[in-house]
Amino acid sequence: MGRPSNANQRLMEAALELMWEESYGSVTIDHICQRAEVKKGSFYYFFKSKAELAVAALEKLWNEEWKPSLDRCFSSTVEPLERLTHHLDAIYQCNLQTKQRTGKVLGCPVWSVGSEVSTQEVDVSAVIRDIVARKRRYYESAIREAAAQGVIEACDPVQEAMALFALLEGLVTQARIMNDPEILRQLPAMALGLLRVKALKSAPEPVAA
Repeated sequence: MGRPSNANQRLMEAALELMWEESYGSVTIDHICQRAEVKKGSFYYFFKSKAELAVAALEKLWNEEWKPSLDRCFSSTVEPLERLTHHLDAIYQCNLQTKQRTGKVLGCPVWSVGSEVSTQEVDVSAVIRDIVARKRRYYESAIREAAAQGVIEACDPVQEAMALFALLEGLVTQARIMNDPEILRQLPAMALGLLRVKALKSAPEPVAA
């Protein structure tokens, strides 16, 4: 038997890279096939459209990268505020490394594509909204535990998670616009301020850059 083709995997990886580096609208099926080194006929064997490929690629990103990373970072064995600060510092470190590697701050592929296609591609928008909701639940859980421990003021974890998400999205977008990852350096400390930590001395320190 011949060796199984991994063309569909290469197409998903290429699509994610190109949508992140450029934009959803500017990337064509030809570009994706060229990056993946896959013939166009093979593309249509696996996917009906660019939108269907984007949905599959975003789910691949969630299942293979985001969810395993979040599960480790937000483990119940880690103190709730430490989960948040380590995660937010990792976002800074990721953008810093991307800038060093490519010369550009690329921000978040999910938010970048989501803000571009929110009124255009129904299926792509739907999966992005779902992925954002999944991620936000990790924040809600950590905030709920921190409030129960009394290390932050009593709050509505859902509303606080939304506020923290808004802070994160705004700063990541600003860092991309300004092409400056240092905008994200103080993100962990800003998050602690937003959550109104009761005893700063007992709060985890952000990871040093």
